Amino acid sequence: MIIDFLKENFFYLHPGYTTFNTVIFGLVLGLIILGIIKIFSKLEKDPLDLLYPLIPIIIFGSSSRALVDNHVYPRIYLLATPGIYISIGLMTIVLLSISVLIERHYGVKYSKVIAIVGTLICLPNIVLLISHGINYHIMLFELSLWLFISGLFYLIKDKFSVLSKRGNLSVLSAHIFDATSTFVAMDFFGYSEQHVLPTFMINITGTSLVMYPLKIIIILLILYVVDKGVDDKTSNHMLKLAVFILGLAPGIRNFTTLILAMS
Repeated sequence: MIIDFLKENFFYLHPGYTTFNTVIFGLVLGLIILGIIKIFSKLEKDPLDLLYPLIPIIIFGSSSRALVDNHVYPRIYLLATPGIYISIGLMTIVLLSISVLIERHYGVKYSKVIAIVGTLICLPNIVLLISHGINYHIMLFELSLWLFISGLFYLIKDKFSVLSKRGNLSVLSAHIFDATSTFVAMDFFGYSEQHVLPTFMINITGTSLVMYPLKIIIILLILYVVDKGVDDKTSNHMLKLAVFILGLAPGIRNFTTLILAMS
């Protein structure tokens, strides 16, 4: 009975989220972040050192989901939510620990080790995407739109402290990428949103353009609160890294799913 409950509410293979499992996933994520903060503190490392080195691993996880969506990979629990997040998360924590040991014994910066390993594991997915065919016109359009909007915030970053703090602009840009991927997929190609709050807002406004103000306002508020209320450097930077991943991962999944499906 418990297994049936878990399968029905959490470990299912069909897309989409409910209010219930969204809340539970959020609470579990919060506990995981607290645990990872302790890991970084024990290792005496700064989470924001991994802001860019983690991108290849994020690409690996998100492109794997896209390859599942397009029937290249099988739809199994390991490659569905939350299985893929659990497996990628555990792999990254193990890789973090090993990379720190490599740094201490061989002098190779741990963030570089993580970036190299991430690149190696995501390359097969990139090759698969290209070999199955991708729509370069959609890819260029979406990337151009994202760069344009992110560029506007880059131009004004020195005028606002919330944008000038380390990592903040990258966090916002990741969520602008997610908003862009949602907007292009829904308003141009008829895709549907899977998350609860965005679905509610899109249904009210009638357009996924609402994702831009929704994302920008919420992320700026989160960054402001984190910078004002979280004095511990490790905790502050870990929260920013987590928010960065929460924007970039679904954005890359949406992006790769679309350019593969529309090829």
